[in-house]
Amino acid sequence: MIEHPRAEELVEAVARWIEGVRPGLAPRDAFLARVAGNALGVVRRELAQGPTAEAAATARLAALLGHAGDHGELTAELCGRLRAGEMDRDTPGLLAALKANIQDQIAIDQPSYVPEPDS
Repeated sequence: MIEHPRAEELVEAVARWIEGVRPGLAPRDAFLARVAGNALGVVRRELAQGPTAEAAATARLAALLGHAGDHGELTAELCGRLRAGEMDRDTPGLLAALKANIQDQIAIDQPSYVPEPDS
């Protein structure tokens, strides 16, 4: 097994390189370089936080649905139950589980996003 460079190290190296060359680029290319750098930030956070977020989401879905399973299976089952009308916004725990799952995903995708307070 190859131990180095790890995915996190590769992402960081490319992000640093982009930031180093970006100031000398034409405006359009500088913008695209910033977009690429932001995408690498999402990848970096996904590598660092994704497994924990997915495990937490899986546990929440398993508790909600009443049985264990992998994240994809549980998500598909929840979607099916929602489509069939077997679950809705009044289902105990549903909105709390979805909100927690979304907050974990936003922390990876858009960490500077600040949601409006609940009303």
